[in-house]
Amino acid sequence: MGMQLGYTMMTEQAGPKDLVGHVVGAEEAGFDFAVSSDHYFPWLEEMGHSPHAWTVLGAAAQATGRIPLMTYVTCPSFRYHPTVVAQKAATLQVLSDGRFTLGLGSGENLNEHVVGGGWPAADVRQEMLVEALHIIRDLFDGNGYTNFRGEHFDVESAKLWDLPEQRVPIGIAVSGKQSCEIAGELADLMIAVEPSAELGEYFDAAGGAGKPRVGQLPISFDTDKAAAVARAHTLFRWFGLGWKVNAELPGPPAFDAASQFVREEDVDSAIPCGDDVDAVLEAARPYADAGFTHLALVQIGGDQQAPFLEWSRTSLMPAWREAFGT
Repeated sequence: MGMQLGYTMMTEQAGPKDLVGHVVGAEEAGFDFAVSSDHYFPWLEEMGHSPHAWTVLGAAAQATGRIPLMTYVTCPSFRYHPTVVAQKAATLQVLSDGRFTLGLGSGENLNEHVVGGGWPAADVRQEMLVEALHIIRDLFDGNGYTNFRGEHFDVESAKLWDLPEQRVPIGIAVSGKQSCEIAGELADLMIAVEPSAELGEYFDAAGGAGKPRVGQLPISFDTDKAAAVARAHTLFRWFGLGWKVNAELPGPPAFDAASQFVREEDVDSAIPCGDDVDAVLEAARPYADAGFTHLALVQIGGDQQAPFLEWSRTSLMPAWREAFGT
């Protein structure tokens, strides 16, 4: 099957109009699919943006005609009630003519604290995600009205009045055995940010065998290697903190403090920087080896998307097709 090449609309580093223009450019460049983050805050203040992802995706659905779209990922438990997530996803599927996938996760304090509900332990967040999934799936079924009484959510006579002809696929972000078991049972695909074969094994054992797996890889393209490294350090030095840290920190100042000792050489060793196609392929290879079917690249720098897209079209994409058989 090979591994498809995706583009990331990173809402933390570009404004809404630019994001739509970027995904139009990604479609024109030949990317296989596109994903969008869904944040209320950027990771670091230097990133400078965080528009409403769903509004941007609605515009992107109208501005593009081929490229599949996906949230990577939305938390259906705090900022959004599950019934509202289901309604948004169904509407976006209609607008995109069946090109949308709903990527879900248990959330990050960075984005979800704004509603003032506190930040529960990871096990509780997983419980909330499972309840939300059952609500969303039931609404997608379209069998009359949905009523639900759970530990974390209540639903009172909810119904989606504009259901798409093609049911919205659901992906779930995983980071360990518990989340893989949830995904294997309740999701149509697995989402992860590390090339771990073990995650895929847990996913398979829980019912995920044969389902797609979507990963993500940051890169910093620039013909000037030093500029690429400096930009990656300025905007992405938080990246290596790990999911358990990233999910807990409450805001950009906390991420700045947590990453203050990360050096440029640390970032350079972890993220492909420059214009070396082989370096990107080498970084992507572990995902293919771990059974991932899709990998979305994140080009670091909101003002660097146009040259990245042109380089991808002329240099990266031919080599990717040869390396990963898509």
